[in-house]
Amino acid sequence: MKAEQFPYFDAPRPLALAHRGGAAYAPNHGRENTLAAFRTAYDLGYRYLETDVHATLDGQVVAFHDARLDRVTDRRGAIADLPWDYVQQARIAGESVPLLTELLEELPDARFNIDIKSPGAVVPTAQVLLQAGALHRVCVGSFSQRRLRHVRELLGPRLATAAGGAGVASLRFLPRLVTQWLSTPAPVLQIPRTYTLAGRSVELVTPALVEAAHRRGKHIHVWTIDDAQEMHELLDLGVDGLVSDAIDTLRSVLVERGAWQEPPRGPDTVER
Repeated sequence: MKAEQFPYFDAPRPLALAHRGGAAYAPNHGRENTLAAFRTAYDLGYRYLETDVHATLDGQVVAFHDARLDRVTDRRGAIADLPWDYVQQARIAGESVPLLTELLEELPDARFNIDIKSPGAVVPTAQVLLQAGALHRVCVGSFSQRRLRHVRELLGPRLATAAGGAGVASLRFLPRLVTQWLSTPAPVLQIPRTYTLAGRSVELVTPALVEAAHRRGKHIHVWTIDDAQEMHELLDLGVDGLVSDAIDTLRSVLVERGAWQEPPRGPDTVER
C-alpha cells in the first residue's frame, strides 16, 4: 500500500520523529518515554512521537521500551508479569510510566509511531487504538512479523504499519527479497542506516533503495539518528523521515534546510 493512502503521512516531508520523546535532549535526560518527555518534544514543535508498548499482566498498555522496569525505574520486574497497580507506582526520575491511552488523550493532535514489543501487547494495543478512535494518527510496527500480521488482522487496512526488523541484512544483498519486502502492505520502511553483518557494517539506506521505495509510493524512515552530519546525508539521499533522540539537533538541521514545519495552532492544540 502507498503512504498517500493514510492520513498519518499527510504532513510535509521529511517527518521528524521524537524517539521515546527525545531521550538525548537535555531536558529529557533520565526520563525517556514519560508523559513529561513527550510533552517536552511536543512543546519543541514535534507532532510525530515514537514509543514502544508493553502490556501488564492485567492487560494495560504502557508506553515503555524495556520488557523490565529495572533499567530506568525505581522498581524491578517484567512488565508482562506485573499488574498495573504495581507498575503505576514505578517512577522514572519522579515521573510515572504512562499508559498509551494517556498519551493519546493528553496530546490529541500528535501522531504516534508505536512499536509493539511483546506478543501479549498486540490485542490490548489494538483495543486501545479502536476505543480511542486513533487509527488515523498512528503507525504500528514491530520487529516480529507475527505480531505485525496479527495487528493488521485485528485492525484492518485503515491501519498504517511499518515494515522492518526481520531480514534487514538481506536487503543489501538479495534484490528479489528487497522486491518482496517493498511489496508488503506496509506503506513505510523503518530501518537503521547500517547493519552489522559478520563483523562489518553494511550500508542499508542507499539511493537505489530510496528510489525503489518511492516508485512504490512508500516512505523510508531511518532510526535512530542523532548526529547532524548524518542527518544531512540521509536527507540528501531523499529519506522521508528521521527518528532521533537528539530532537534539538534534528530540529536545528531541518530549520537550516528550510524543512522544519511549525505546527498549526488549532482548536485541538494542547495549551499549557
